[in-house]
Amino acid sequence: MHAPHTPVPLHRAVSILMLGVAMVLSSCVSAPDGVTPVTGFDVKRYEGRWYEIARLDHPFERGLTNVTATYSESPDGGVLVLNRGYDPKSRKWKTADGLAKPLGDPGTGSFKVKVSSPFYASYHVIALDQKAYGYALVSGPTRDYLWILSRTPQMKPATLGELKAKAAALGFPTGELIMVSHDPVPESGGQ
Repeated sequence: MHAPHTPVPLHRAVSILMLGVAMVLSSCVSAPDGVTPVTGFDVKRYEGRWYEIARLDHPFERGLTNVTATYSESPDGGVLVLNRGYDPKSRKWKTADGLAKPLGDPGTGSFKVKVSSPFYASYHVIALDQKAYGYALVSGPTRDYLWILSRTPQMKPATLGELKAKAAALGFPTGELIMVSHDPVPESGGQ
């Protein structure tokens, strides 16, 4: 026999719902367990164009080549993000604008990013060429999101190997990384 259903007061139901939403959203901006963003981070030096060398597959970049991310200062103190990639099937460029804001200390490479969505997700720089800002290893909120970035379309094999080894040691599925082509795009590729 079932106990009679006791209705939850509306204000309590809303509070429970808001707590659940807050928990889900906060998990979207935190780093994966055991993954620590770099410190001594300088957002001004990080600005500019980065080439995606490798990534874990996900729907919003699936099939794209020649992927770049360009970061620039936002008037509100955040960072403007322009993601760009070429879709060989449609022979067109795809772009997505976004906004990144530091999570806590601006000297830590950890941001919440909103790209084509009302919700923020996390962006954590977990390895960085501190001397020249020439390469970066970036994580999302879970180990399902990983990017290897470079200031140039090609990366030295030794550097790539070091970044893959670091990611593997942190529990990322590096065997699933997709190497991103940066071959010239035909003139008919459009913009």
